Amino acid sequence: MIGKVGAPHYSSTVLILLPPSAKMRATNGESQFDLDSLLFPSQLTLRRKELMESSDFASADTKNWAMPAIDLYSGVLYQFLDFRTLPKSAQKRGETEIFIFSDLFGVLRPSNLIPVHPKKAKISSKGTKWSDLLPDLLNPLESELVVDCRSSTYMGFWKPNPAITVAIRVFQESKGERSVITHMSKKYRGELTRLLLLNQAAKNPGELLAIAETSFKADLKKGDDSHPWQLDLLIPA
Repeated sequence: MIGKVGAPHYSSTVLILLPPSAKMRATNGESQFDLDSLLFPSQLTLRRKELMESSDFASADTKNWAMPAIDLYSGVLYQFLDFRTLPKSAQKRGETEIFIFSDLFGVLRPSNLIPVHPKKAKISSKGTKWSDLLPDLLNPLESELVVDCRSSTYMGFWKPNPAITVAIRVFQESKGERSVITHMSKKYRGELTRLLLLNQAAKNPGELLAIAETSFKADLKKGDDSHPWQLDLLIPA
């Protein structure tokens, strides 16, 4: 069960953590942007306002037309997640299982309505990053498994319990040698997220590995008290 400390009352076995996307669609003019409609409004609205005022967003109309974050973000990860082509039941699960991390907004649910905005918020003073606020809100959330598809920048916003967290890494494999895939790793993280929403929720790292292996060659490495588990997706050259 998920709840406590002012958090919305969601129920989820697994949490999937995603980064934002620098590439965004033009908003469609159907909904207006309202900061108070975002996740954790009482705890995060002030910080969001501060960051908007210190970023390129300050010159934009704060009543800009907005759309759900899962639709606005259109980079590689979100293209291959292809959320709106999932069955409605999988989309419903995605709304409770996915957290999207953002420089400007902190943390979002897929349905949170946001406008086009700079991916990177310009930080004008110490203390405006998110690692001082998000842990108190997210640590009390209870789940059996956390699948971390974020880049290292966004991993710093919140570090969930390493005992139940699996960080997703992507490597190209050729003749027994492995090399890190950088930009296109987003493609495979998007595909894995889609795969997780289409399958019965994984309850532990072993079940996550079993789901991943239906589409990928993969290795699972156990973490320790300070480091999460690691699931390596091995992409043939």
